[in-house]
Amino acid sequence: MKRVLGLALYGPLAASTRYRMAQYVPGLADHRIELDIRHLLGDAYLQRTFQGKRASVVDLLHSGWRRLLDLFDQGDYDALMVHCELFPLMPSWVERVLLRRPYIYDFDDAFYLKYRRGRLGRLKPILGNKFDSMIQRASAVTAGNELLATYAKQLNSNVHLLPTVVDTDRYRVATHERGKEFVVGWIGSPSTSRYLDSLIEPLARLGEESPVRFVVIGGDAPTIPNVQVDALPWQEDTEIDAINKFDVGVMPLPDDEWARGKCAFKLIQYMACGVPVIASPVGANVDVVGPTCGLLVTTGDEWLAALRRLRDDASLGAQMGQAGRQRIVDSYSLHENLPVLAGIIARVG
Repeated sequence: MKRVLGLALYGPLAASTRYRMAQYVPGLADHRIELDIRHLLGDAYLQRTFQGKRASVVDLLHSGWRRLLDLFDQGDYDALMVHCELFPLMPSWVERVLLRRPYIYDFDDAFYLKYRRGRLGRLKPILGNKFDSMIQRASAVTAGNELLATYAKQLNSNVHLLPTVVDTDRYRVATHERGKEFVVGWIGSPSTSRYLDSLIEPLARLGEESPVRFVVIGGDAPTIPNVQVDALPWQEDTEIDAINKFDVGVMPLPDDEWARGKCAFKLIQYMACGVPVIASPVGANVDVVGPTCGLLVTTGDEWLAALRRLRDDASLGAQMGQAGRQRIVDSYSLHENLPVLAGIIARVG
């Protein structure tokens, strides 16, 4: 049995931890690989962050100490799998000292921008190349989409595309009868719900024509004239049932560097449930949404036209949903990608 220590940045509340590590654990065991996941920042940290609160210094120190203890145990493992970074704000040379086993570097966002842009951009002289260093020194790299893989290939010759996928035995299509309201759905987190502002005008215009309900799961819902907006808390045991009540799933994104690094996971969730999708043609959205399983739109008028099209043609939505489900089964399922990750791990260490 090969033993791998998975070093996740966040606890299981984070989708990256659940879908890029935890869901692989049972299947990897069948390949004689034990993946033991330890996280730095737990669910309490994420919950406070989503509420706009700061974590206590005591909690952060405790988390850092626990991670050091985890790293002290790395000699008991054949290899490591590092998601994002070991410690935020820590220079790469310190992490280089702490990592004493061959490791796979896994990333599903454009983390390399973290200390180059925005509020942490002032740290660029010290930390701007931190993620480049992590990628360079990795024995293998798993990237969540083509853009991230292309970036990593400039720094490391052993890069593998590993999309963020779902278990299609768990994400199933449920019978859904179209009601009087046209149900538009979105699932995400408070950090990504800001992208919903671009839908306010097209949804408001659609709501002038016929009843529309906009369901927002896990994020902050905007107020939209003429539209009933339902904000639901995210719960792992209810998210699939909630998605199956959507008439269409949406994923708006701005066309910027950070958004281009997104892995289209919302679309993968919708499509796995047989829900037709409308999305911005940004980053991995273009890779995931084929012409038969959804619509890619840019302007507010295009969003409105696409929403009208799926509202008025339920048979088209059903066809797109069926095609989308098959696309996920073929390319974005746990079944298809488990052997890929198992093979990568088998060659490291």
